[in-house]
Amino acid sequence: MASPDNPNTFTDNPLDRASHLRANPDWLAAAHRDPDSLFLPLWQLKPCILPPLKAGGSSAVRWLRAADLGDFDLGESVFLGRDGERACFAVDISALEDPGLSPALRDAGNFIDLMAVIAQLEPRDASLLAQAKSMVDWHQRHGYCARCGTPTLFADAGYRRDCPQCQAQHFPRTDPVVISLVVREDKCLLGRNAMFRGPMFSALAGFLEPGESIEEAVAREVMEEVGIEVNNVRYQFTQPWPFPSSLMIGCIADAVTSEITLDENEIAEARWFSRDELRAALAASAQVDYRELFSDSGKYQPTDVVLPPRSAIAHQLLKTWVDA
Repeated sequence: MASPDNPNTFTDNPLDRASHLRANPDWLAAAHRDPDSLFLPLWQLKPCILPPLKAGGSSAVRWLRAADLGDFDLGESVFLGRDGERACFAVDISALEDPGLSPALRDAGNFIDLMAVIAQLEPRDASLLAQAKSMVDWHQRHGYCARCGTPTLFADAGYRRDCPQCQAQHFPRTDPVVISLVVREDKCLLGRNAMFRGPMFSALAGFLEPGESIEEAVAREVMEEVGIEVNNVRYQFTQPWPFPSSLMIGCIADAVTSEITLDENEIAEARWFSRDELRAALAASAQVDYRELFSDSGKYQPTDVVLPPRSAIAHQLLKTWVDA
């Protein structure tokens, strides 16, 4: 269900996930045949997208009906949920060499990487695509049993894979990531990732480790990456991030120390920024061409300061702190 108090992209999923129906084979078979049911095809994890109807408009998810899909096997389509009484599914068509050669899909729309089209999507559609992409990606990565190596079987409308050999059951996973704004008085610490060629500064982030609390993970990651001690970690909000399937846990933490010591394998540069500097950079982020940011076009120089786009939780964390 949608979460209206969360400002982040991918948090406005309108569907009722109706998990009680996933284990009902009769209901699922009827839903697959129902002419009102909707199916979202993904090819090589790229969802089918309709272009804007007018310049400056929004792109949209391209839903198909069972009749549109012709001979495609819908038995392993992932049940996303219900929109009212209408069932919605995601269908992996990656086995096709080229969807444009399929009569059923030739004129359906364009298969576009989700990262490339986020800014053009309505919030509802972005959230649906996050769910669909993460689920299809999980199935592509988990075709074999982690216990005995036997090929696993699709089950529970896509929310489980079963091993016929050792009877192990495997469930979709979500990887928790802490992402933190470190603040001290009227300044905020941001870092530039060593893997990025572009001049984008962002909040510090890292995966939560087993047996670790959110607060412990924030303190550890900040100390490891920039050598700053923090306390008073405050949770702000979360964001599903389907690349491939993370949950970003946004926090703000107070710096106890201020001298930066970089882990240069992770962070190329870290700096303290004032609220006024960040306010100006946030306003300018609407004009940034993020496709060119990490290219060799020369449009952005290492001395520039670029902040993450509005679709990223780091942008919303910065906006929350700047506006406080």
